[in-house]
Amino acid sequence: MQDSLWQRLLPSLAVLGSVSALCLGTSFAKHLFPVVGAQGTTALRVGFSALLLLLIWRPWRFRPTKANLGQIAVFGVVLGLMNLLFYMAIKRLPFGVTVAIEFVGPLSVAVWTSRRLLDLVWLGLAALGLFLLLVLPMFGVQTNTLDPVGLCYAILASACWAGYIVLGKRAGHMHGGMVVSLALLTAAVVVVPFGIAEAGAKLLQPSILLYGLAVAAISSALPYTLEMFALKRLSSGAFSTMLATEPAIAAIAGMLVLGELLTATQWSAIGLIMFAAMGSALTAKPSAPPQPAAAKAEEPAVA
Repeated sequence: MQDSLWQRLLPSLAVLGSVSALCLGTSFAKHLFPVVGAQGTTALRVGFSALLLLLIWRPWRFRPTKANLGQIAVFGVVLGLMNLLFYMAIKRLPFGVTVAIEFVGPLSVAVWTSRRLLDLVWLGLAALGLFLLLVLPMFGVQTNTLDPVGLCYAILASACWAGYIVLGKRAGHMHGGMVVSLALLTAAVVVVPFGIAEAGAKLLQPSILLYGLAVAAISSALPYTLEMFALKRLSSGAFSTMLATEPAIAAIAGMLVLGELLTATQWSAIGLIMFAAMGSALTAKPSAPPQPAAAKAEEPAVA
């Protein structure tokens, strides 16, 4: 009986572990911003993540075709931009707020592909959350107005996450490990030049390289491994529902690791967006089990 209960709980715990590792890794990554900037930090994280996953999956074994490589390249460019924009957003915005805004991207994809009346309710709740975050401060309702440039980066990252999901589903017929490892390699090619332009030789300092490797392992390699385990044992709805806890966990990580304190209004907005994401996942029509290629490699992924 206990073994059966543990077997049922383990996949959910794996998703929570994945989200927690991603949020903690990203919070620690923010400590690199004063040294190498957001672009340099993105280059370290994505570059080392690509190396780690290339070593794990050795994608050349699967002999991808030219058509496969072209599809993966487009996927990787979007993945790289998503990571870069996300890190540039959290440089100017609280971590939890950025993740909440970014979540509107996949929620919009879910609503667009479903087009059910109920999904408009979830989109409306997310829109209300965005109203509390973005519009109310303009009228002086909140004292801590969010940085407008950071908001632009977060909204663009959200759009990239939506594109990431669409492209990831199209690549679902290929081996997930091959897709993600080659896509991260492409993402590294996209973001590393930005990091070099921002930080230059600082990126080669041994202490910075070691810290970047640790961030990549915690925020990419470990979450991806846990998600791979969970995806094989959870339904798409259950997995997405668990994943929707990320904004709250990000806000808590930002508070504990970075000292980022949010207002009651911002917490309410994050709660509304989380509730919308969970509602969309729980009421979604049954579909085929999600492919590893469509799993988030940023936080967020990439992000």
